[in-house]
Amino acid sequence: MRSLLRGGIVSAFVLTTLIAGTVLRAQENKPVKIKASAIKVEMIQSDEIKLPAEFQVALYEDLIQQLQKKGGLHVYREGDRNAADAADLVVLHSTVRGFKEGSEKMREVTTVAGATSIAIHCVFKDREGKALLESDVKGNVRFFGGNLRATYDFAKKTAQITHDHFSPTAGA
Repeated sequence: MRSLLRGGIVSAFVLTTLIAGTVLRAQENKPVKIKASAIKVEMIQSDEIKLPAEFQVALYEDLIQQLQKKGGLHVYREGDRNAADAADLVVLHSTVRGFKEGSEKMREVTTVAGATSIAIHCVFKDREGKALLESDVKGNVRFFGGNLRATYDFAKKTAQITHDHFSPTAGA
């Protein structure tokens, strides 16, 4: 009887230790949130990469829309004077690092060829210009959809990164 009781206690201890270790590992993988109440999105630069005008506009507009949709932070456009009064402002600078315009027809026919992809380096800075977070984000459209869907994919991923790392209540 004692050995059964002792075995049960040991098993409970081992199980508790495993659960606690799993919870701690999950907490370690969570990004630390930075306090920010607003984000100002600068125009996306594509100095080295020749980007069609419709992609340039779609990247910016999709990004603004996805950031607003995700919520949490007030979103300012480049040139908005009201951003100067925002507390805990984060400024997002983005630079196109790679672009491959695929073929919508090829995707429709083969579903494996004709992918469109865009690679953008994003730097989140504080008001003084100090980098808070840097991330390389890729937008893709591989199977179905127009080429501009890659800009939507980029915007959605960037909005998620912003949501995961910045919060008005961080540090409170």
